[in-house]
Amino acid sequence: MAEKESMLEKIKRAMKVKEQIRNIGVVAHIDHGKTTCCDSLLAGCGMLSYEKAGEICFMDTKEVEQERGITVQSADVNMVHEYKGKEYLINLIDTPGHVDFGGDVTRAIRAIDGALVLADAAEGVMPQTETVLRQALRERVKPVLFINKADRLISELRLNPQQIQERFLKIISDVNKLIRDLSPEEFKEKWQVNVQEGSVCFGSAIHKWALSFPVMKETGLSFKDVVEAYQKGKEAVDEFSKKAPLHIAVLDMIVKHLPNPKQAQQYRMKAIWHGDENSEVGKALLNCDENGPLVMCVSKVVVDPHAGEIAIARIYSGTLSRGAQVFFSTGQEAKASQIYVWKGQHKYPIDSAPAGNIVGVVGLRGVSSGETISSIKDVEPFESIKHIFEPVVTKAFEAKNPKDLNKLIEVLRNKSREDPTLRVEINEETGEHLVSGLGELHLEIVEDDLRREHGLEIKTSPPIVVYRESVTKKSPIVEGKSPNKHNKFLITVEPLPDKAFEMIEEGELPEIKPRKKDEEIFKKLQEAGFSRDDAKRVKDIFNGSILIDNTSGIVHIGEVIEMVINAFEEVMKAGPVAKEPCMKVLVRLVDCTLHEDAIHRGPAQVIPAVRDAIKQAFMQAEPILYEPVQTIRIDSPVQFMGSLSKIVQSRRGQLLDMQQEGETIVAMAKLPVADMFGFTDSLRGETEGRAFWFLVDSKFEKLPKSLQENVVKKIRERKGLKTE
Repeated sequence: MAEKESMLEKIKRAMKVKEQIRNIGVVAHIDHGKTTCCDSLLAGCGMLSYEKAGEICFMDTKEVEQERGITVQSADVNMVHEYKGKEYLINLIDTPGHVDFGGDVTRAIRAIDGALVLADAAEGVMPQTETVLRQALRERVKPVLFINKADRLISELRLNPQQIQERFLKIISDVNKLIRDLSPEEFKEKWQVNVQEGSVCFGSAIHKWALSFPVMKETGLSFKDVVEAYQKGKEAVDEFSKKAPLHIAVLDMIVKHLPNPKQAQQYRMKAIWHGDENSEVGKALLNCDENGPLVMCVSKVVVDPHAGEIAIARIYSGTLSRGAQVFFSTGQEAKASQIYVWKGQHKYPIDSAPAGNIVGVVGLRGVSSGETISSIKDVEPFESIKHIFEPVVTKAFEAKNPKDLNKLIEVLRNKSREDPTLRVEINEETGEHLVSGLGELHLEIVEDDLRREHGLEIKTSPPIVVYRESVTKKSPIVEGKSPNKHNKFLITVEPLPDKAFEMIEEGELPEIKPRKKDEEIFKKLQEAGFSRDDAKRVKDIFNGSILIDNTSGIVHIGEVIEMVINAFEEVMKAGPVAKEPCMKVLVRLVDCTLHEDAIHRGPAQVIPAVRDAIKQAFMQAEPILYEPVQTIRIDSPVQFMGSLSKIVQSRRGQLLDMQQEGETIVAMAKLPVADMFGFTDSLRGETEGRAFWFLVDSKFEKLPKSLQENVVKKIRERKGLKTE
């Protein structure tokens, strides 16, 4: 107990000195060794037995993670590392590598300032390495590089020191190319990783050793010593890991090369918060001021069986104290009844935490990931967390036992709050619950969770694909009348210009309701091809679609515009063709006639009128369905080249590229998600289990004309809608 106390005391002490705090995430492609690396870091900080590190995957707390050997949700830990006589608090988040759990990576990135990027020395930079780097750099999170599994180059590939060095240089150059391509302009050169400067380490997390240029200089060790140790056997490797322990090289690199919260917030705020930088809140956020108003962002919600909902939050300004009254950005009030710090799976209560820290908060009932929490009622919220991939696979979940229905509804609601990439639609009349996720595995893990952790017996449907609705031409003007016939709205619908849609997709145009002072957004809209007048009249950017108010001289427009926005968002969530979400739609309110008396132009009059007019205009603008299409990379032995192209073509796919590297081919292919169910099994069957595939990108593309009618009919039948 005394040891726990001393570690907790160290954490509490270090939390108060923001220059000595590092908020970091460990990110990488699946199976590149993130969780094993975290074990070694924890052991080095005295929080885990050194012998067990690397074997027990301490950060994988769920049973399914231990069984399958993959991380399915991010895990937090606070630890203290001594560097040059000072104690540094490392708030570390271990993130999943599988693309189906990429939402967890995106949410973790909101809370951190630096990323420890891992790359497998034998595999190099893989598709998911690029995806996680893109996510980090988009939110201005600075990377450093750890090349893991260096032992594979010696034991498996039998490379000599010269060849090993060449392999390292290729990985470093690939990572730097990605940083150059994906970083905001000001960081393209500044954030390049560099061996000489010490922002690159290489080692073996499983064998607990790592070297960096500063460590080699200090200890006189070189890669030749590593090769010799592996030639002599296990004992020599263990001996070597004592001379060059992994945690020293990696944590020293983190402290030296990654920013503290105050440094990071100076440049990160511009990307994640769109409020006035000269206001009291703006200045406090830029300076990470613990004496300013409390503002924090929830990056994750965990439903704990004992404590209830725990919100993992990054405090950007102010100080959070136990018992503090706080507000959600929705205006809801709550009380922070407990504050926790983590030591792996164990949490410890503390009384308060200043700006710059990541903590667990209990008492924020109903909170969701991405929520802004503040001591001020109407604080400008952080930009919503934008996930790189959208949910594209749906399953219907049903309780086998009718008495479990209420429990199933509650658990699914909690799940969608914990993981916003999980969309849950609950039909309380039919008892059917549609759960949409990023892939088959994503939904499989949810199913597993319901059975194991909540004791629910459930039936699930075969997977269904989520489509998107859009239009291909401009509609004529359509009139919508309110039920009382006293208000009229004239509406047109047309395709959103490609440039504007791309900018929304890339996060350059935030999905918000622009206000008069949002000059930056109006500039971006003009870049996207809108005239200055149209840009100023944009009222809502939602679901990759835009609403413009082109009316003029309407006296009461200010009173009804919120209702017009609500009607627009309602249709964009469920379009008129098949009640699928819409995208790439531009809706214009051309003109309107409003009743003089406010009582005759309330929500019950305005919303149905606008909603019906948008739907009718939509149907006259040549509607079309878009389907999700995934670009994948397939690694396979050369002899299965013919089988590969056969599998891809039989599933409406196309091969984009095929490169031979030694005895392996690396193929890039594009396949519709609707034809990808069971793809893994077919691929294994055709290649004797020796081929693997990874997701590179996911986009929506027009569904071929020949399939449109049939697919719409099937979706409408499934949803119980009229099939005409």
